[in-house]
Amino acid sequence: MIPWYAPSMNELTIARQAIAHRGKRLEYFTIVWNFLEGLVAIAAGAVSGSISLVGFGIDSFIEVTSGATLLWRMSVDSDVERRERNEKVSLRIVGICFLALAVYITYESVSDLARKTTPEHSIPGIALACVSLVVMPILSRAKRKVGNALSSAAMNADARQADFCVYLSAILLAGLVLNAGLGWWWADPIAALTMVPIIAKEGFDGLKARTCCA
Repeated sequence: MIPWYAPSMNELTIARQAIAHRGKRLEYFTIVWNFLEGLVAIAAGAVSGSISLVGFGIDSFIEVTSGATLLWRMSVDSDVERRERNEKVSLRIVGICFLALAVYITYESVSDLARKTTPEHSIPGIALACVSLVVMPILSRAKRKVGNALSSAAMNADARQADFCVYLSAILLAGLVLNAGLGWWWADPIAALTMVPIIAKEGFDGLKARTCCA
């Protein structure tokens, strides 16, 4: 019979630090990826006149802010008191990012519908959306594992933000393809508007600084 073994406090601390370090690596990747994604999207949007692409690029820069915030939270993971304080601040900052994103999507979608804006075809935009649909789900799952292991509501909120990036990528791709293939200029803003209530709810939850144990 194998005797039961309880890990020491030091072993638990070392294991937690390893998980936190993994979380830092994910956030470094998030920052670099979203910065490059934002540059490509805004450049392609400016060339093609696609407001959806420009909005997608701005969303990427919002996620850069979220990633930098999570790095700050991970930097004090071993200090319980500072960790709890930074957790709440991180949740609020991520919540603000969600609300800013919801406001921007609403504004751009309504503007698109009012102006009946039809962007030029954008092959780089379609390619970017396809790549994002592959990368972001993988990143979201990895962040969620770290968030659950650390009981970090902020990291889980950041994972949800990666999920929203997947939805936005799908919407962007659908809008660009339908516009290019069928001339349905209204498809993208209508689909985007359906996401706004969900994104706004996440933003308000973040501002209330809800944690996994709340």
